[in-house]
Formats: sequence, structure tokens, C-alpha cells
Amino acid sequence: MKQNKYDDKIFFEKYSKMDRSTKGLAGAGEWKTLESMLPEFKDKRVLDLGCGFGWHCQYAMEHGAKTVTGVDISQKMLMTAREKTNHKICYIQMPIEDISFDENTFDIVMSSLAFHYIESFQLIADKVFHCLADGGDFIFSVEHPVFTAYGSQDWYYDEYGNILHFPVDNYFFEGKRDANFLGEKVIKYHKTLTTYLNGLIQGGFEVTGVVEPQPSEDLIRTVEGMEHELRRPMMLIISAKKK
Repeated sequence: MKQNKYDDKIFFEKYSKMDRSTKGLAGAGEWKTLESMLPEFKDKRVLDLGCGFGWHCQYAMEHGAKTVTGVDISQKMLMTAREKTNHKICYIQMPIEDISFDENTFDIVMSSLAFHYIESFQLIADKVFHCLADGGDFIFSVEHPVFTAYGSQDWYYDEYGNILHFPVDNYFFEGKRDANFLGEKVIKYHKTLTTYLNGLIQGGFEVTGVVEPQPSEDLIRTVEGMEHELRRPMMLIISAKKK
């Protein structure tokens, strides 16, 4: 059975209190970087994979998209999305791995921090290639391979609780990791940078951008501990076009 952690009552309540949940895109530290990599939405058919609360779907609609479809496995996430965002957005409850849209259905496919919950990136790349129009855009963010490699996704601390360093180990051993997120056990899947980039290149895409977003100076100044996010990359954003 595919993981559906976001319908767990306790986990969902914790996630709903995060800044990216309460403040929308403004509460996501990587948003400005992702926004700068997005294509023109006007009159485009848009698909958001792992759409969550629908903030990116809403952004696409507000910027002139012709149609917007959001896919997510979580019933709770989609219930909130329907309450918070434009009623014209079509939300589908379905695992990302199970999408099966016709050829030339979308002009833009995007995804925010979802693919590290899925075992095979190649499967997703192939499905996106199939439903994307020629010349269409594919933009996604994931947790950085440096961040997912070891598994714990937490720092090493000294006896006084001070941060020493971030663990990176078993980098080339891809696969399942038991991560700790919001104090809860969550299954994620580590993939190397090579897997992401070659998955696109060999899947018929042209890579147009690769960025490891850093927190803004404002976040570093106002959010306690944010300066440590400059010590290792946490996220990776890639943009590509279907040839």
C-alpha cells in the first residue's frame, strides 16, 4: 500500500500548524526561488502532483492558467484545498504513481516536495513525459540528496545540545529511509542527484535549471536557527522541458 501519512490525524494536525500550511506560499522558505523558475501560466493547462493544500494550484489559476488539476493521495489535504482555494481547480485523490492521463493533456506539470515519498523517480518522469505536450514544462522541488542520504534528517549534537554537523552517509545506496519529520516516523526514498538528472535526460527532457535554494537574508535574520540552513542543502529544484 502506498504511504498516506498526511491522513494520519496527529501528523496532519502537526503539519497544519507549520508556516507553509498557515501562511501559504509566503511561509515556504524556498518559494521565491521556485517562483523565479516557473514558466508563464497564461492560457496553460496545469497539473500539480502532490498538491497538498493547493497553494501552487491557486497561484497558477491567479496567473491566468486555462485549467488547473491537483493530484494528492491525502483526503484531508484535498478537503482543506477545496476550502481554501478556487472552486474551479479540479482536485483528484490519487497516489502520484497511479496517474494515467492521456497524451498532450497538460502544458505544465509541477510538484513541490513530493517525489521523495515515491520509490521510483523514473516512473514519474515517464508518466509526466506521456501527459505533457511537446515543449511543455516540468518543474519540481524535492528534498536534496544530501539531506535524504543518511535517513535521520537531523543534526549531530554535542553533550550540550549544540549542533556539530549534519550526517551524510550511504549516499549511493538509494532506497527507503525511516525519517523523522515533525516528531513522527515517515518513510522517504533517497535518490542521488544523478538519478534525478539522468532520469530527465534519458526520459526525453532537456534540463533548463538546477538550483539548491538558500534561505533569504530576511529569514536568517528573523527565524531562530535559520543560519544553520547554510551549512548543508535541504532542497533541490529542477526545471526541464519536454523535447
